[in-house]
Amino acid sequence: MLKLSYISGRGFADMIGRLIWQNSRSIQSLGCKEGTVITGMNHTGIVVRDLESSEDFYQQGLGLKVVARRERQGQPISQVVGYENSRIKVALLGSGKGHLVELIQYINPVGPERFSDERNALGATHLAFDVEDIGQTYRHLIRHGGHKLNPPVEMVPGRKVCYLQDPDGNWIELIEDISGG
Repeated sequence: MLKLSYISGRGFADMIGRLIWQNSRSIQSLGCKEGTVITGMNHTGIVVRDLESSEDFYQQGLGLKVVARRERQGQPISQVVGYENSRIKVALLGSGKGHLVELIQYINPVGPERFSDERNALGATHLAFDVEDIGQTYRHLIRHGGHKLNPPVEMVPGRKVCYLQDPDGNWIELIEDISGG
């Protein structure tokens, strides 16, 4: 079980901010504490309207490679996703560095349109990618069907960040870290 100490006020936010923004690479090297529930991170799944066009965006736009494709239907997947008679198409994509992106197209049941594009809506998510040249990657993704929010901005010295959406409205964060941190 994860145990957190209570830190009041801005001190907690400052501490978390420093950990995330200045030491994100060293966080990856931390092992899970003995006796914790998880053994590692596996993938992040996002629902898309059309699997093939989304694969193209993530391959051509970000350079991810397809690791596996599969179609699932029947009782086991219906039980996992909680819909009767479910049928999904899935593509797993990766950069070769561990964590995968799972693109999921529901054939049955087809889902409703997105309720909200707001980044602060409960349950809102985003995928974050480290990039070498944030400006170039940002423009490249827009040319491949991404939807811009705002151009990259320097958050702290040596670290530029921006948000944009993939063609289905899923949020993507790009991070360029030239600080060596």
